Amino acid sequence: MKKVSVRKCNDYSYENVKESLEKLISDLGGLEKYITPSSKVLIKMNLLMKKRPEDATTTHPMVLKVLAEKLLDMNCEVIVADSPGGVYTPKVLRAVYRATGVEDVANDLNIKLNYDVSSTNVKCENGKIVKSIEVINPVLEADHVISLCKLKTHGMALFTGGVKNLFGVIPGLLKAEYHFKMPEVKEFTDLLVDICDYVNPTLTIMDGIIGMEGEGPSAGNPRKVGVLIGSESPYALDVIGCKIINIDPMKVPTIQRTVERNFLKEDFSDILVSGDCIDNLVVLDFKVPNIKSINLFNGKVPKVIERPLNAMLRPKPVFNESKCVACRECEKVCPPKVITMNSNIPKVDLDKCIRCFCCHELCPKKAVDIKRPLLFRIFK
Repeated sequence: MKKVSVRKCNDYSYENVKESLEKLISDLGGLEKYITPSSKVLIKMNLLMKKRPEDATTTHPMVLKVLAEKLLDMNCEVIVADSPGGVYTPKVLRAVYRATGVEDVANDLNIKLNYDVSSTNVKCENGKIVKSIEVINPVLEADHVISLCKLKTHGMALFTGGVKNLFGVIPGLLKAEYHFKMPEVKEFTDLLVDICDYVNPTLTIMDGIIGMEGEGPSAGNPRKVGVLIGSESPYALDVIGCKIINIDPMKVPTIQRTVERNFLKEDFSDILVSGDCIDNLVVLDFKVPNIKSINLFNGKVPKVIERPLNAMLRPKPVFNESKCVACRECEKVCPPKVITMNSNIPKVDLDKCIRCFCCHELCPKKAVDIKRPLLFRIFK
């Protein structure tokens, strides 16, 4: 059985987070069950971009603080790392750590923040879609990896949690290359499961106190959920996270891939939930995006007309000129390099756009909207 603990936590006050996290860890058997004393522990946070904690884009620093204190009590060496969206440089990391509140926690507790931007190619012997990946070096240097993820919806993968969080071990713009090589949701989410299986985190803890609904992972809106979730299985954790925000887990592509590989049973009967009753915590009206790169006609019409039909119905990125500040971030992160600046306004070549929506995900001003044709909505 894969045990998942769910604990209610109403806000980010130190006392409440500490109480809830201690109960969660106790439910799972105690930290000593998973972490060797005096070991080197990497806390892999969701630090997607330079956002304030209250924006709910990144893992809240208070959850990091309480967890790091527990590890320090075990005489562990703690290091925090992530590869945010876009370029992977010490300057970018410093800006992200500062904006997200992580730098303050590190200074208070005297824990290490990663500034090593080197990476190593490693073999994925059990990989389905890739047999090797490039990962940031802190992953290789740690005795244990704890994934500290954020509960959010996602425009391409529908839900981002424990599995998706580990995409951040891929360095910098190489993430964009993977998007370019694997624009279809099924192939891309197989890659995400390959990465998760390689990293094999010792524990995964989800910050769902304030989640993000709507056009996540960065352009959505904060929404109080009031939970912390933990498990040694990131796959089981994601299932329970979905249930709490009223998403059918089997509609989430990463969970579909997980079941296909027999990491979880299709009916989820191998998941045991402890802690607080999740029936009392479900958010019934949590806003969920449509998966933007969906293929409406896969296997349902002759191949000769499937491609033109999908081309007609595909959603597209649209740039909001009133919000755009011409920072060129969309141009920098576009995997196929089809965004150019024209009079300080981004323009996209839709014939070559792969619909990965990195421009939407990483725009610091939420100036990129995803528009769907009326015909798409009719068919949907």
